[in-house]
Amino acid sequence: MPESNYSSPNKTNFRPPALGGVSLLVIFAVLCLTVFALLSLSTVQADCRLADATAQSVSDYYAADLEAQTILAKLRQGERPANVTVEAAEAASSENNTIAPEAENADSAVNSNSPSALYSYTCQISETQNLQVQVRLNPQTGAYSVLRWQAVPSGNWQTEDTLELWDGTTF
Repeated sequence: MPESNYSSPNKTNFRPPALGGVSLLVIFAVLCLTVFALLSLSTVQADCRLADATAQSVSDYYAADLEAQTILAKLRQGERPANVTVEAAEAASSENNTIAPEAENADSAVNSNSPSALYSYTCQISETQNLQVQVRLNPQTGAYSVLRWQAVPSGNWQTEDTLELWDGTTF
């Protein structure tokens, strides 16, 4: 029988190459890459949720802005929507010092000598925010000055009167 290459009269023990350390290193590297990939995926998902919430917030703001601009246009045409409050501009100027200087310098047609009125209204941006608007308007000329166009929180802030501190006793 011809002698094959697979069997030898002097049988030696075959030892596979030592791959234990290299295998552990490769497994560790694959595990690290998998963890980093999962962390990256969760970061991308969080960024996507944040971008969606920001886009919705901006869309809501501009919808409220459009509503406020529409109300202002109606006021300039002489109409007064139901949700608009009005008071004499001179009375408002004497009550609130911050409103009068800005408005009187903003438009020469609207000043304390003209029969202008102060209109206030609120447009809802979201459940937690409103757009508050104050406009001084001369109904005769249609000239106006925007005194306030501001996004404000819609909820009431309540103080917390109690502050529970640890008194040093254990259970």
